[in-house]
Amino acid sequence: MAGNWKMYKTPAETIAFFDKFRPLVAQSNHCEIVICPPFTNLAAAVESARGLPIGIGAQNIGWAKEGAFTGEVSGSMIRALGASHAIVGHSERRQYFAETDGTVLKRTQAALEFELTPIVCVGERLEERETGRTEELLVTQFQNGIAGLSESQFARIVIAYEPVWAIGTGKTATPEIAADAHRVIRSQVRAKFGRAAGDSVRILYGGSVKPDNVKSLMAQPEIDGVLVGGASLDPVSFASIVNF
Repeated sequence: MAGNWKMYKTPAETIAFFDKFRPLVAQSNHCEIVICPPFTNLAAAVESARGLPIGIGAQNIGWAKEGAFTGEVSGSMIRALGASHAIVGHSERRQYFAETDGTVLKRTQAALEFELTPIVCVGERLEERETGRTEELLVTQFQNGIAGLSESQFARIVIAYEPVWAIGTGKTATPEIAADAHRVIRSQVRAKFGRAAGDSVRILYGGSVKPDNVKSLMAQPEIDGVLVGGASLDPVSFASIVNF
């Protein structure tokens, strides 16, 4: 159950969030919890989550260890702060910052190099869904952005399906629509990395997940967890999602 805070909260607000969130999930051992705050809040989040079964992740990762890459943050820097995860290829990175399937692969490999768990995002835009190209788009993103991993590398990643048309819009893919997309992704995994990999890979759903729809989404066997945006900013809301 992962929360993506996007460009919200200061370090002080991060500490205040965890003060309220901590007791609400102290006994939540049924799932893995990950929170991905902005880079500036990673240190505060790691310290606030210390001693709890909560992973802290970055929202992006540079593909180089160091160098002349103004504005990028490397895996070694993220790892040094105590983070354990990194979101890779989020639709907003693809839409606004020219992320491609090729750079998604490079960033995924960088995360793995520094022992971070990449949450690799795939998903279609509204026009692609309306023209019946969802499966084509998911296959392309998988083939160009994930299939380049080795079997041992792939075994360490998490995939997130996030239909772009359902992110921050209030629209949510029905549980059945989401499950269909997850089946497409899982079939690609089985074809490339084998049946065991397809069975074991965790595929999260992301797209306007809220406390009132998480139970129906999680009832789908194909959905292994969720990647939550706006609803993860409130500790009570996110805790209710974690404890669905």
